[in-house]
Amino acid sequence: MMHFPKVPVVIVAAISAKDRAIGYENKLLWHIPEDLKRFKNLTQGHPIIMGRKTFESIVAILGKPLPGRVNIVVTRNPEYAEPGAITAGSLEAAFAIAERENPTEIHIGGGAEIYNAALPFTSRLHLTLVDSDAVGDTFFPEYENDFVETDRWGVNTHEGISYEWVDYRRKES
Repeated sequence: MMHFPKVPVVIVAAISAKDRAIGYENKLLWHIPEDLKRFKNLTQGHPIIMGRKTFESIVAILGKPLPGRVNIVVTRNPEYAEPGAITAGSLEAAFAIAERENPTEIHIGGGAEIYNAALPFTSRLHLTLVDSDAVGDTFFPEYENDFVETDRWGVNTHEGISYEWVDYRRKES
């Protein structure tokens, strides 16, 4: 059985408010600059764990790993190595690597498999709920029964896409 990390695990994600879609063909469904700024502000200075496909999609866009964060990539391929990333063969190994950084919290950056595996260990969610009809092939796991809303910011709009930031914490057991 996997041990819980010693510090809070936090998920940051933009999801469809309608069906929890997060991506299509290994790409984000939306480009919302204010949300990307929020992601950066929330994750900066903290280790961030993500899957290989998510990491590669970030590098394809930015030309480099996420700056100002230890990028930990979970992959089944023991040969996988990329500059600026530390690889881990499992989520448990990724948590152990992250804890060596003495963080105040560990962030989860996706994709769907990593969100699904990390959700049971997660204490807080920072979600962007996007009001969109975009079709996804990748989805965020169900979270509604295990988390309670703590903060909600008003609706914002970017290029006709409405979204709002909603924070959640795990319900007391």
